[in-house]
Amino acid sequence: MEKRKFGLAMSLILASGTLLAACGGGDDKGTGTDNGKDAVKIGMVTDAGTIDDKSFNQNTWEGIKKAEDELGIQSKYLKPAGTTEAEYLKEMGNLYDAGYKFIVTPGFKFETAVFHAQDKYKDAKFVILDGNPHSGDFKPVVKDNTVAVFFAEHESGFLAGVAAALELKEGEAGFIGGMEIPAVQKFNWGFQQGVKYANDNLGTSLTLKAENVVYQGSFDNVAAGGQIAAQMYDRGVDVIFTAAGGVGVGAINEAKTRGKAGEKVWIVGVDSDQYEDGKYDGDKSIILTSAMKKLDNVTLDIIKRELNGDFPGGETLVFDAKNDGIGLPAENPNLSDDTTTKVKEVFEKVKSGEIKVASEQGSLFK
Repeated sequence: MEKRKFGLAMSLILASGTLLAACGGGDDKGTGTDNGKDAVKIGMVTDAGTIDDKSFNQNTWEGIKKAEDELGIQSKYLKPAGTTEAEYLKEMGNLYDAGYKFIVTPGFKFETAVFHAQDKYKDAKFVILDGNPHSGDFKPVVKDNTVAVFFAEHESGFLAGVAAALELKEGEAGFIGGMEIPAVQKFNWGFQQGVKYANDNLGTSLTLKAENVVYQGSFDNVAAGGQIAAQMYDRGVDVIFTAAGGVGVGAINEAKTRGKAGEKVWIVGVDSDQYEDGKYDGDKSIILTSAMKKLDNVTLDIIKRELNGDFPGGETLVFDAKNDGIGLPAENPNLSDDTTTKVKEVFEKVKSGEIKVASEQGSLFK
């Protein structure tokens, strides 16, 4: 797939607030909240998986719920019957017809649907995360009523790789990806660079074999995620970085089962802080740390800009270390103080540009 061309970065406004629980729902009509007839209506169409996928859908929806809590907007999400352009466009149309003329779409699968929607619904506004609208030729066309958002996943993966190597010091790592798309590949590539950086510069000896880098091919096959993780752990892998949505949930479940049985295995989470999802036996968690993309804060920030009359239409934005759009959780209970201190030092070097993490794909381990 063609390389994406990132545009200018913008400042990230980090807003605090009480997260409302993500609405459930497994049908194509979704669910939402009514804050009154005069409230601005913000809608979302889910990508593959569910609204509580512990990953991309959920984190984006939580940003919208933050906006509901802090700004009084009205929210609704719709879950398509499938993941085709036609099914996505149908739910965008349903939101539009219901008065939801600010529509958030999480994931590259929406690229062609948003391309058509931005012309069909000229008085609506669209936010596409991890994608550029195009007609099928991968040539970006971001109209004035659309903003495209990307993240520096390779930088987030790099920090997670450094943290895992520092904490374990030695052993074997693995990577489970969902679909082999640029965003997931960059997590993998960054993680490998982070492990190698720690091995070369910080006295660690964590290895990653080619057989332990696996793309499952979807973001919703929980059972397959568990099976792949089990195979890796049986081969002696100590820590698995998952960038795979529901597939990653399966890997987390497998690690929790082994943790309960007394095995010392770890997971590096993705997109959000997955520490709570890895809990077993009380407060113990198999989540070593998480490579985060701050989807909720970015979504909230763009909604704020819309309400302030500053919607960045026509722009392609990238969130990275420089504007705190990526990183590890503020608190990592399974990381030592020494690891945390060293990772923060590395983060500052990435932020300043002293350390440059490559976004191209490849492999550092054989």
